[in-house]
Amino acid sequence: MWRYAQVLPIDRAGAVSLGEGGTPLRDVPAVGASFKLEYLSPTGSFKDRGATVVVSKAKELGARVVVEDSSGNAGAAVAAYAARAGLNAVIAAPTSIVEAKAAAIEALGATLERVPGDREEVAARAAAVAKQPGHYYASHVMTPWFIEGTKTAAYEIHEEAGPDAFDAVVLPVGNGTLLLGLARGFAELVAAGLEPRVPRLVAVQPSGCSPLVDALGGAGPRDPPNTVADGTQIARPPRLSQMVEEVRASKGAGLRVGEWETHAARATLRAAGMGVEATSAMAVAGLQAARASGALGGGERALVMLTGREKGA
Repeated sequence: MWRYAQVLPIDRAGAVSLGEGGTPLRDVPAVGASFKLEYLSPTGSFKDRGATVVVSKAKELGARVVVEDSSGNAGAAVAAYAARAGLNAVIAAPTSIVEAKAAAIEALGATLERVPGDREEVAARAAAVAKQPGHYYASHVMTPWFIEGTKTAAYEIHEEAGPDAFDAVVLPVGNGTLLLGLARGFAELVAAGLEPRVPRLVAVQPSGCSPLVDALGGAGPRDPPNTVADGTQIARPPRLSQMVEEVRASKGAGLRVGEWETHAARATLRAAGMGVEATSAMAVAGLQAARASGALGGGERALVMLTGREKGA
């Protein structure tokens, strides 16, 4: 992704890279959509796009330790890029973190601090640790650099599929760093005259924890809670108002999906040879729900973002 260095806030010579970006785009006729395989990123999720930029910036600013708060994938990404940069990493995580994700963070040499309480308390702990000398708060939610990295997914989609290739992009949403990155990337392409419009952004969230869908007045079940989609269990995302604005500006939509539908979508993807985590499979369930509800028309060309790899895969 560093071939886009001219639109990133770091000189390419200073990039801390593991070869992120360039993930394939594949058509899956059985589902009637195309897929962006972000789960093939170096640490297994799209978070590598943001981590390469934010850790590069931290190193440029002279940090010795990077601090992140995460339920898993962002923590693993920051830990990996910190190791590559020769920096120490402290990852604050909820006590409910999936053990496979915790193991991945610790295997990369980071210090994992399990914090009781909700995600806001985890973030507060990380922010407090980051106040120490030589520490940098590499938050995937709060720094501007992370979204500068995730916007490159839009540039790649444009390169791989051509202009105006998709009417809608369907993706799982927790804190919204991919959604906001896609909105920014496509907006930059529109401003450059390379795309006619930003595709409709269709946000998928789990039943029982769907603040963006709630704010948009979207459809889908509220109960029982879909706790299997662990990466999207963000009850109060800090950038909620910004996410609402971007979805509405794109004439997009928001949908909730349940646990059963998520499991079924994951099985469909496994049968097609794609091992993704439940949070990622939720986007496919969302695509099916969007078509069933009319939120997406039958003739609309859809791209689904497969955001994270099945742990252990």
